[in-house]
Amino acid sequence: MSLGDHDENGVSRRKVLECMTWAGTGVLWTLSGGVPRSLGLVDAARAAEQPASGLTFLQISDSHVGFDKPANPNATGTLEEAVNRIKAMPVKPAFMIHTGDISHLSKAAEFDDADRIISQSRLDVHYVPGEHDFLDEDVKLYKERYGKGTRGSGWYSFDANGVHFVGLVNVVDLKAGGLGNLGAEQLAWLEQDLKGRSKSTPIVVFAHIPLWTVYPQWGWGTEDGGRALDSLKGFGSVTVLNGHIHQVMQKVEGNVTFHTARSTAFPQPAPGTAPSPGPMKVEDARLRSLLGIASIDFKVGDERLAIIDTPLAG
Repeated sequence: MSLGDHDENGVSRRKVLECMTWAGTGVLWTLSGGVPRSLGLVDAARAAEQPASGLTFLQISDSHVGFDKPANPNATGTLEEAVNRIKAMPVKPAFMIHTGDISHLSKAAEFDDADRIISQSRLDVHYVPGEHDFLDEDVKLYKERYGKGTRGSGWYSFDANGVHFVGLVNVVDLKAGGLGNLGAEQLAWLEQDLKGRSKSTPIVVFAHIPLWTVYPQWGWGTEDGGRALDSLKGFGSVTVLNGHIHQVMQKVEGNVTFHTARSTAFPQPAPGTAPSPGPMKVEDARLRSLLGIASIDFKVGDERLAIIDTPLAG
């Protein structure tokens, strides 16, 4: 059923919406029976009555620390707000995934500020880079801070609670408006990384640019993403997490669920609704709603919450 005055568990619409005012800036994922489910931080409203079970982890994205243009003159401040919400969560996630664009211009001071703020969450954080993290001349600041133990330009994998996580990099040599690219070396590594794993192993893949083609005219997709998805076809449960487009979009295709997270910094227009992508200036009163509110659909008999690309108001 759609979210009315109360859901079937007695959580009021007002309470849910209070907790959802930043839901897009951080998506809570829980793995129950090995299958990831996105809770959209509504768990903060219901955790006391229905604690999360299994593994839970957070996804944040596109912090753009250092951004100070009219679309959000204080991107550092909105990141701090998101982290404060994380700290206040009644159920502590196992870790956090950041799907790129930590900084805005790849400056050391921006990475310093991001580290200072994000570390206050007291969570282990697994990063992949966005194109804004690869702007320094030698492309070394990101790698020196976050790339230890990774392969190539920063790809890697790890396991948690029986789930296999794969961090991919699709922003190397990215041209303005161009599609992301993984490259032959990374694709070969991915195939090898997955080789021999049980097909019942849940897989979570995370990268900055969506692996599926959202809107190629704006470069919102990965040129060779289909080849990566081919390597994942045989697995029963695959979840692909991305950022880059600063808005929630979700798609299910066979055994694969795709989810893009909103930014903690500024919104971008919906595909094709503006001449080009980029920071979207809105009224100050609406900024945080576009950074953080997603509509929710409770389905009878199904605990999963669908995060839908619909703003609460407007």
